[in-house]
Amino acid sequence: MAFSRLLIALVLSILSLQVVARALGRQPHELIKPYKRAALQDIVTWDQYSMSVHGKRIFFYSGEVHPFRLPVPGLYLDIFQKIKALGYTGVSFYIDWALLEGQQGTFTAEGVFALEPFFDAASQAGLYLLARPGPYINAETSGGGFPGWLQRTEEIYRTPAYVKYTDNYASNVGAILAKAQITNGGPIILLQIENEYSDALNGITFPNKNAGIVIPFLNNDIAPEGWFTPGNITGSVDIYGHDDYPMGFNCMVPSTWPVNSLPSNFRELHDLESPTTPFAIIENQGGSSDAWGGPGYGTCAAWFNEEAERVIYKNDFILGTAIINMYMTYGGTNWGNLGFPGIYTSYDYGAVIAEDRTIFREKYSEAKLDANFVMASGDVYLTAVPTESAVNGTMVSTDSLAVAPLKSGSTGFYVVRHSDYTSQESTKYRLTVPTSQGNIDIPQLSSTLTLNGRDSKIHVTDYNVGGTNMLYSSAEIFTWKAYDSYKVLILYGGPGETHEAAFATASNGKILEGSGVTIKPTSGSLQLNWAVTSGRKVIQIGTELFVYLLERYTNRDDAYNYWVLDLPSPSPVNNFHDPSNTAVIVQADYLLHTATIQGSTLALIGDINATTAIEVVGYPSSVTGVSFNQFGPSTAKNSWGVLGGLATYTAPTISLPVFTDLVWKVIDSLPEARPDYDDSNWVNADHTKSTNPFPFVTPTSLYGSDYGFNTGNLVYRGHFTANGNEDNAGTFSVSCTGGLAFGFSVWLDDTFLGSWAGDALIESNQQTLTLPALTAGQKVNLTVLVDTMGFEEAAPIGSNAMKTPRGIMNYGLSGHANTDVTWKITGNLGGEEYVDKTRGPLNEGGLYAERNGYHLPNPPSGPWEESKPFDSLFGAGVYFYTTSFDLNIPAGYDVPLSFEFERTAADASATQNYRCQLYVHGYQFGKFINNIGPQYSFPVPEGVLNYSGVNYIALSLWSLSSAGSAVESLQLISTATIQSGFETVALSPQPTWIARPGAY
Repeated sequence: MAFSRLLIALVLSILSLQVVARALGRQPHELIKPYKRAALQDIVTWDQYSMSVHGKRIFFYSGEVHPFRLPVPGLYLDIFQKIKALGYTGVSFYIDWALLEGQQGTFTAEGVFALEPFFDAASQAGLYLLARPGPYINAETSGGGFPGWLQRTEEIYRTPAYVKYTDNYASNVGAILAKAQITNGGPIILLQIENEYSDALNGITFPNKNAGIVIPFLNNDIAPEGWFTPGNITGSVDIYGHDDYPMGFNCMVPSTWPVNSLPSNFRELHDLESPTTPFAIIENQGGSSDAWGGPGYGTCAAWFNEEAERVIYKNDFILGTAIINMYMTYGGTNWGNLGFPGIYTSYDYGAVIAEDRTIFREKYSEAKLDANFVMASGDVYLTAVPTESAVNGTMVSTDSLAVAPLKSGSTGFYVVRHSDYTSQESTKYRLTVPTSQGNIDIPQLSSTLTLNGRDSKIHVTDYNVGGTNMLYSSAEIFTWKAYDSYKVLILYGGPGETHEAAFATASNGKILEGSGVTIKPTSGSLQLNWAVTSGRKVIQIGTELFVYLLERYTNRDDAYNYWVLDLPSPSPVNNFHDPSNTAVIVQADYLLHTATIQGSTLALIGDINATTAIEVVGYPSSVTGVSFNQFGPSTAKNSWGVLGGLATYTAPTISLPVFTDLVWKVIDSLPEARPDYDDSNWVNADHTKSTNPFPFVTPTSLYGSDYGFNTGNLVYRGHFTANGNEDNAGTFSVSCTGGLAFGFSVWLDDTFLGSWAGDALIESNQQTLTLPALTAGQKVNLTVLVDTMGFEEAAPIGSNAMKTPRGIMNYGLSGHANTDVTWKITGNLGGEEYVDKTRGPLNEGGLYAERNGYHLPNPPSGPWEESKPFDSLFGAGVYFYTTSFDLNIPAGYDVPLSFEFERTAADASATQNYRCQLYVHGYQFGKFINNIGPQYSFPVPEGVLNYSGVNYIALSLWSLSSAGSAVESLQLISTATIQSGFETVALSPQPTWIARPGAY
């Protein structure tokens, strides 16, 4: 995804069908090309309604997760189980080419970059995978996933001429993906070709048959433009899909939603462009990215919140969506410089699973309600088709509301929302719908229904609950399950609402729990009417149907605390979702991971953050007891068979270090600014030609990538001899480019000349700096330190944006021609022949301490001075601090930890312009820019942090001001203390410091 292209998508989403067709240069009827590539396998199939796996229809309900944004393979399963607990059936994932082929021709996917642990965890959790290997991915990554060496290629990106550069990557990663296809026993069932490729240029494909890829191919158009639909270009894709970000990305004011952005014509476009494939939204908005200087992800999560989910996701359902992927579901971290300039270290995204792996309760739970409804509705939903677009006043008693119907045989789904989807009004209404017993006005036993602001509801008619016809329901369905001798149906509504449901049965009903339910037998049906209040209500209808009436949220009895967990099935289904799976329905607070039956005991594994009552309301007859995290609660059974017990939470004792009490060691990390510094081993910046399409204007190229330096800080040394013409008003003028929020500082010998401290909206800057007095014949050294923020993305087809250079663009020296200055350059040690294969090609920049590996565990800090980063740093410069501490987090607890800096009002002053990089066991897990923000809290996962041993951390502190800087505060805090049954997390590879040959 990308800001500019998504803006296009938003515009196109409100265009008429005719306008879009004309924009494509085609008549609408010319887009209809029924086509289906001959299947290469028979496990994953599809028709115009949905996909099928092993002959059974599935809704591919997916969450986006990027393995490269969580460098702890031991935590993949935790993320996947949290997604499976939502009711999702799949995960979509990008692969970042830049991390796997940092040096041209050398492909490596090992350690934290290995893909096999990701696949294994998906199989264990029971989630199918959609592989999106690019080669271009966008995804707010540096260069959109393009490796830096592509900067030196002459060909235009994403055109047929450039494809040859992808061959090594595509063949290697293709072979890895082929082994993990479902046909080989793996979890991958779909492969996306390229990414958001919306242009007439063709020939851009991902090698498939040569790599042995036989699963269906799909694409994701940037908008429903009709590019590369099946049959449009022979052999292109099997399933056509596109993106949808209706809310955009402006989360500055959480209460403000964009107007006229809810898609209304997507289904019409699909039926015109790709009528033989399931309707697919490959990226559906799950939150928002945030930029330097932005409001922070807490604000973005409050903006794209549970209300947005209720409105936008149900709007997707009325389109007949059968493949949908929520971008993001777990965002993770832009560790090791992997982000592009429009993003900071965090990629939390305001997603339902936060960067530290905790869950946003309301947002996570709302997503769970939506997904479980679809899963419970099975084939009847997957074969439903829209009968018309949402029309104001249709079927409802007010023009303030719109109703959109879906029909599948006799079953109807009616999505009700405000005509103005941004409305915060509470609206009374009556609904008139057709049923098998004729048109019915709902409600029958009270006056009106209520739709509150920024809400949306799915009312159903003639809905099959395991053989019982629910004639209608205004309350929404969470789930239903049929067991040996009984059935469970769970309905819910919002606080204070009145709802009604009717069942086509002659059976009587009785209240088992709660009160305030009117039960009225009528000719041919049994009606229930109730006000949604705190506390659940349980109704028994006949001998076998148990109906639970819940409030959406408020207390422990609400729908948010219910879970539907599949029990393992025989091969080949195993843990993957299958419509015929047996599942249990459990009430428990916080989170449940898995359920299995061990003998006659239902064994639940989950997380709790308080003592929690557990009730199993639906389960097979073989179950007589319950365990939680391998401990029993004592199990009791109530009068209608619900199994219950108590999971006891015991608060652990956790001791975290106080950083001000630790011994810190410090070393100067900018010795280059000393006159006696020896730069003889540096690279000469002497290229007089460059393939970069942005011509350089200096005597030789000073573009970092022309010399193989593609990430992090760049350091330049300029040498000249004073000639006496640099008078008292002499200046050195320098222009640098580093991307949004970049900064740079300049020294002449050890005299600080000045800095550009950075701005969230500025990617290039020129500074004219006053020189000190110089003596003719004096040998002088200029040092320029530039903080680069990653490469631009290459989103528009044929764009050269990714080749926007980094480094010094131009300079001028009083009394000298530019040719009087000769330059040397350095970045990370080795450049594209990077040293640290464990942490990858982007993790290190060009600071002296990084080049020497002092950020790694157990650096040679014995002879260094003792000093703390909280002590004042005298003047401008870069100092490098390191310390160590022990952790002893007790087993059985998940305690996410975060390094938290402090930003106060004073931090915005000129004396507090500084930049910090945080390293944990050598992994760069934070770039803190004090004068820009917004990020001040940096989660670091278990597995990078050693929870049972010694931890090495380091800070680079770059003061951009002559007044100096100091870190005001740094703390290690726990963001949650969760008692968990999740398995022990293995440490990611953490090789320690050794002297680096050739380091300078």
